[in-house]
Amino acid sequence: MTPGRDARGRRARNRAYGRYGDRSRGPYSPGVTAIAELTAALGSGKVLTDPDVTDSYARDRTFLEPGGPLAVVLAESTADVVAVMEWATRHRVPVVPRGAGTGLAGGATAVQGCVVLALQRMTAIRELSPADEIAVVEPGVITADLDRAAREHGLMYAPDPSSYEISTIGGNLATNAGGLRCVKYGVTRDSALGLEVVLADGRILTTGRRTVKGVTGYDLTGLFVGSEGTLGVITSATVRLRRAPLVPPATIAAEFGSLRDAAAAVAAVIAAGCQPSLLEMLDRATLKAIDDWRNIGLEPAVQAMLIAQSDAPDGPAVAERMRELCEENGASFVAVAAGPQEAEELIGLRRLAYHAKERLGACLVEDVCVPRSALPDMISAIEAIAVRHDVLICTVAHAGDGNLHPVFVFDRGLPEPPPEVWAAADEVFREALNRGGTLTGEHGVGLLKRRWLALEAGPVTEEVHLGIKRVFDPLGILNPGKAI
Repeated sequence: MTPGRDARGRRARNRAYGRYGDRSRGPYSPGVTAIAELTAALGSGKVLTDPDVTDSYARDRTFLEPGGPLAVVLAESTADVVAVMEWATRHRVPVVPRGAGTGLAGGATAVQGCVVLALQRMTAIRELSPADEIAVVEPGVITADLDRAAREHGLMYAPDPSSYEISTIGGNLATNAGGLRCVKYGVTRDSALGLEVVLADGRILTTGRRTVKGVTGYDLTGLFVGSEGTLGVITSATVRLRRAPLVPPATIAAEFGSLRDAAAAVAAVIAAGCQPSLLEMLDRATLKAIDDWRNIGLEPAVQAMLIAQSDAPDGPAVAERMRELCEENGASFVAVAAGPQEAEELIGLRRLAYHAKERLGACLVEDVCVPRSALPDMISAIEAIAVRHDVLICTVAHAGDGNLHPVFVFDRGLPEPPPEVWAAADEVFREALNRGGTLTGEHGVGLLKRRWLALEAGPVTEEVHLGIKRVFDPLGILNPGKAI
């Protein structure tokens, strides 16, 4: 890289990360003595400073170019996190909490001169109580591992993001992740009962409770869930477990000649009170990407697919009703899965969507959400925007709750999306807001969506957000420049 390009890159990063608090001192540089102090406090092997190693902890799954971390800390306990935050407060060094790095909004990307606080070694399930239907887990626990542990007791952990086999509970809490089952069971916040949080100055805050009900004081648990590491570092969570279905869910897949018909079928399924446990939609571009990769036998006339499940005791009857509604709304073909293996293959098809699109090029993965009644019109708007800007947009959706993931595909090797992609994304965001929706349903704001925040939040909300940030993080060292 030439010196000129390097300078431009630094300026671009500064614009992207923004500023919070007083940064007139310039880049963070506490010096060798301070790093030695941190290493002495944590013990051998927990502080990494080799740039080739720290760089691998600096990125999430976006195209964003991170800043250079001063160090990476591999925390193994709440005490380690306390030591890091006390040290960071003394030296005024920014701290970027990190789970598995599966984020899609830039929330875990390093800022220049920060300490990346990696939590993936905190993997203990401290408690699993079948009687109370709760678990107490550390932030590095893989989402699917918690679900598997719960199922040994006839329970399940309901939040089910597509990255459930690699994403962590801490990351899910940071972004209030949703997933495939959220149409029935809600997002991560709906399963979070209480938290242990290390604040910016190293104090430990305990929020919430172990009970299903509880209204003492403000809902601090709800405040921290979705705060993207800007208010504190979550070191354990008490989460709600639910009874696992007694029989395998009944599953259907429906093919449509238009995406709008598929969206109309979604609205009909919800209006009929079917209460699906999963209701996912894939557009033609996504299906073609999967077909090119795995040869699923995609027919030329198929423009969209719905995959639906019911885990109710009368699941087969519900699946039959959903089949009828799909046919009434233009489905050209509907199949009911013959058994659990066939159902898993259909769900696996949905989970392949993001990986299939990554094979096409670099991806700007977005995450708008609209009221379910607005879903058909929003789908049509995205299709028109793609044509207008000549941009490939592959859309999948947690259709049952109106959460769409339009993925803008562009050429690899570019430092960021080209202007036409940003213009198309801008229109998609504005369309969602105009239809009573939101900029993000589950990925978070991170860095990618900060430029649009004012469109949704407004000045009063922004002022309140900043006020809350100052209460919990007066020095502005926790994940600066993210989320707000």
